[in-house]
Amino acid sequence: MILYSDAQLAEILDKNIFHLISDSADELGMECYVVGGFVRDIFLERPSKDIDVVVVGSGIEVAKRLKEKLGRKAHLSVFKNFGTAQVKFKETEVEFVGARKESYSHDSRKPVVENGTLEDDQNRRDFTINALAICLNKNRFGELVDPFDGLYDMEDGIIRTPLDPDITFSDDPLRMLRAVRFSAQLCFDIERETRDAITRNANRLQIISGERIQEEFNKILMTEKPSRGIYELYDTGLLYQFLPELCALDIVETRNGRAHKNNFYHTLEVVDNVAMKGGGLWLRWSALLHDIGKPKSKRWDPLTGWTFHNHNYLGAKMVPTIFRRMKLPLDAKMKYVQKLVDLHMRPIVIADEVVTDSAVRRLLNDAGDDIDDLMTLCEADITSKNEVRKAQFRENFRMVREKITDLKEKDYKRLLQPVIDGNEIMEMFNLKPSPQVGALKQCLKDAVLDNLVENEREPLMELLMKKAAKMGLVMKEK
Repeated sequence: MILYSDAQLAEILDKNIFHLISDSADELGMECYVVGGFVRDIFLERPSKDIDVVVVGSGIEVAKRLKEKLGRKAHLSVFKNFGTAQVKFKETEVEFVGARKESYSHDSRKPVVENGTLEDDQNRRDFTINALAICLNKNRFGELVDPFDGLYDMEDGIIRTPLDPDITFSDDPLRMLRAVRFSAQLCFDIERETRDAITRNANRLQIISGERIQEEFNKILMTEKPSRGIYELYDTGLLYQFLPELCALDIVETRNGRAHKNNFYHTLEVVDNVAMKGGGLWLRWSALLHDIGKPKSKRWDPLTGWTFHNHNYLGAKMVPTIFRRMKLPLDAKMKYVQKLVDLHMRPIVIADEVVTDSAVRRLLNDAGDDIDDLMTLCEADITSKNEVRKAQFRENFRMVREKITDLKEKDYKRLLQPVIDGNEIMEMFNLKPSPQVGALKQCLKDAVLDNLVENEREPLMELLMKKAAKMGLVMKEK
């Protein structure tokens, strides 16, 4: 981290937009400061586009004056109810707010807001590293105001609240998730008193909406090493407030000297593996939930030991409940996560046995366009400490991928659907939609997938007649 002098900060801010803000504030006789994440990221040498400006007075009036100076190409939005304004100019967004102080009631994170001083405004900030301010007025341009030693905390890599952490987190419990998020994003440690206060106040998260929780959690999930933040959430008790199903994986049971692995720490490793492969948000969610059904499916068999039969199916059924609780989208994104959770064992089973065309053809048919993501998840799921077994899986997965590529090149996706469809079957046998129609369709589909017959009308019709006869169905007369 670089410790800049006030002169160096003034040089960094030597852009037309900051001088125009300075002129606007000086003309109105108001103190004006750039604050928060923009200032923090200057010292951390991180890119930051969004600029937050605090005005001791009316932020809206300074925003209006800035708009006048920028001309017609600038766009001004005023939010009178919140006392804020936003100016957009080309690629730059500047948020203006009047300095304020806040007070909270116990059952809400929405504060009662009053006009305040810069000191009041810095006191209400969540963490010391976000409480820095740089003056924009001409006579003090570039002067840093750092009342809580946020610079030293950045040097030491520490997340700490400016004031009493119990009050800070009780007032706005979302700040606890933000503490973990900043810790995960910046690879900073949460200071001991701050961390202890999170543990004491974890149940206060109950007053926070699912939308706000998932917004912060998704940012943690998208960090370079998600396990760091997820473990911090678990260890402080925050994770249990919104994802108890994941916490339930942290158990190891032993019988007759045989233990199963800890599926919580296994899951963290799988999520990290997916992140290393560049997986997107919903693939990371799939990794996070891929073993979520194991506690419900766990059984002890004296002959084979611990089993988790159908945990993939049970886990897929649990996905909608979790998505609803966290206000995640209940659309194609949820279906994608469900599909990957349900199918995540299939490539492993194939790779553990003989890699046949038939098995890969079925997998390709069921996974569809998500086959590559499914393979990424399944490869990430191999966390065995047995290097010989791990190498064997990797080689078999390579063979599976080769067969998938071969089948794709032959355009099997187009050929996998039998040329005789359900509508024609109903017409031929005078049936309505029913299990009988489903059984006949499945018979044809299985034959095509297993390459027992060509996907052509004549051999399929012959197979259909045999199956229908066994079911006691008679083709209607023309």
